[in-house]
Amino acid sequence: MARFSRMQVLNAVIESGLVPLFYNADFEVSKQVAAACEAGGARVLEFTNRGDFAIDVFTQLSKHLAEQNSQLILGIGSVVDAPTAAMYMAAGANFVVGPVLNPEVARVCNRHKVAYMPGCGTLSEISQAEELGVEIVKIFPGTSVGGPGFVKAVMGPCPWTRIMPTGGVDASEENLRAWFEAGATCVGMGSKLIEKSLVAAGDYAALTEKVALVLQRINAIRNSN
Repeated sequence: MARFSRMQVLNAVIESGLVPLFYNADFEVSKQVAAACEAGGARVLEFTNRGDFAIDVFTQLSKHLAEQNSQLILGIGSVVDAPTAAMYMAAGANFVVGPVLNPEVARVCNRHKVAYMPGCGTLSEISQAEELGVEIVKIFPGTSVGGPGFVKAVMGPCPWTRIMPTGGVDASEENLRAWFEAGATCVGMGSKLIEKSLVAAGDYAALTEKVALVLQRINAIRNSN
């Protein structure tokens, strides 16, 4: 069961502007990544459902964060069907992210008052997601569907839409500015933020610094507009 309400999750995502995402098959490594992201100021963290027994690692991480009374909001990504969403929600997922839009996932998330952020690649998909109660749509792959230009084009006729580009987002000020000035509500960042080399080296201090830097850049960009 989720520790944080849907409104708490959505507000944290909107206020911070950043959703770090990662997968690792080792719980101890995952625990360190989560701690590093939280130390850097991250409000939410997406663990992706990508490897064998990912549910086991997620469950351990979810329990660990609860035991530590951590305020880091843990969610699950790479979810494409309702049974998988339900399984992770039972393990404590506070939000569900997917590479595609699945109405059945939206329904099971709504039933449990859990935020759902599905991947969309067209304005029609975005509109369908919003009709299903989605507050923040993920455009994926961000660069491939049209980059910041796509976001700006969507926001023209649909200024109420909240968009989270994922895929093609990096930590540079130039890249972040392009997305946010186009109208993005937040960005999802994986390996361009939680770099495999840093994790492999166990350099979690550097990861903390990078998360903090990205959040500082996002805040500065928002305040300059």
